[in-house]
Amino acid sequence: MHFVIMGCGRVGASLARALQRAGHDVAVIDQDETSFRRLGAEFTGRRVTGVGFDRETLEAADIRGAYAFAAVSSGDNSNILAARVARETYGIEHVVARIYDPGRAEIYQRLGIPTVATVKWTSDQILRRLLPQGHVPEFTDPSGRIVIAEVPVDVSWVGQRLTRIESATRARVAYLTRLGEGMLPERDTVYQSGDLLHVAVPRDELGHVERVLDGHPPTEGEQP
Repeated sequence: MHFVIMGCGRVGASLARALQRAGHDVAVIDQDETSFRRLGAEFTGRRVTGVGFDRETLEAADIRGAYAFAAVSSGDNSNILAARVARETYGIEHVVARIYDPGRAEIYQRLGIPTVATVKWTSDQILRRLLPQGHVPEFTDPSGRIVIAEVPVDVSWVGQRLTRIESATRARVAYLTRLGEGMLPERDTVYQSGDLLHVAVPRDELGHVERVLDGHPPTEGEQP
């Protein structure tokens, strides 16, 4: 898949290298051409010099063919503007923005763009929001059999009760992150746009859960 990253600082370069190692195609955008040296000699992806929310720059990075977009520059306003352009102009579903001011996170979450405040930032967190599968579990029990993992959910599941998700995946919804806050679901809780879903599931069933939630909800009587 093709990924576009705005910002080639320490985090952006780390993301780009990790995605390339996983076999993906990557384009990195930065205003400072010298910042690309952080990518190293082995990086074979595209380097695009320019402003990450400028359409010509984004199209030079092949935003139209992108599976996901990450805005990880040093500026909150630039990151959220670029993320909104990627989501609203180019229809990129998997978008995440790095935010230095955690007080702004709730506002941006209401725009449907997952954000990560700097104090919580790790490259694993951003990868879990960009990649459809293969992310790192957030918790593993001592036996190694049960994991709690954040699982990407296709937009077609918006409006479905979490009990429907549990029935289709055979997993237990551990909790949701909504507008930057964790919440324990009730029986009538409905999955909303922008929610982050965390499930408890046997490790060897995680791939099945990801495949089910990466597609449309099954019709009644259909095997997920």
